[in-house]
Amino acid sequence: MLYTATYQSPLGILTMASDGENLIGLWIKGQKHFASTLKDEYAIKMLPVFAKTVAWLDCYFSGNKPTIVLPLAPKGTEFRQQVWRILSAIPYGQTITYGEIARRMAKALGKEKMSAQAVGGAVGHNPISIIIPCHRVVGTGGNLTGYAGGIDKKIKLLKIEHVNMDAFCLPKSGITL
Repeated sequence: MLYTATYQSPLGILTMASDGENLIGLWIKGQKHFASTLKDEYAIKMLPVFAKTVAWLDCYFSGNKPTIVLPLAPKGTEFRQQVWRILSAIPYGQTITYGEIARRMAKALGKEKMSAQAVGGAVGHNPISIIIPCHRVVGTGGNLTGYAGGIDKKIKLLKIEHVNMDAFCLPKSGITL
């Protein structure tokens, strides 16, 4: 059985999902691929893993680096799992490019090179937003692209982490830093 609960964040309502012990999903309401791993029936119930997740999120949204270790079990292909492990290793307050992740993936897979688009697909399907920090991935030259929750939310998350936003380029959408 799967379980869900919600959390009111500065970004809007977040939906948490669990298999009963592990966090398997965390989505911003309305994001692409919302609840994509909730294929089975689920019940709304507050679980200990959700209480830990709420404590993590409270710390994070207060502008601090969380130290709480959460039991994460995102569902996805082995390729996606490898990309998500790289995302999880991006330090708080720092960014990395899709190209750099592609280079790391190519090396790990023993390939000469890897498509940044393939990496982007895996990043975009990250089922545990914020905690597996896909918002820390930027395009070449500092382009703020590709966040399933929306570029405006990506900017808010980077600002929460005190990232210097002067080095980034926005898509022509009217969003300001």
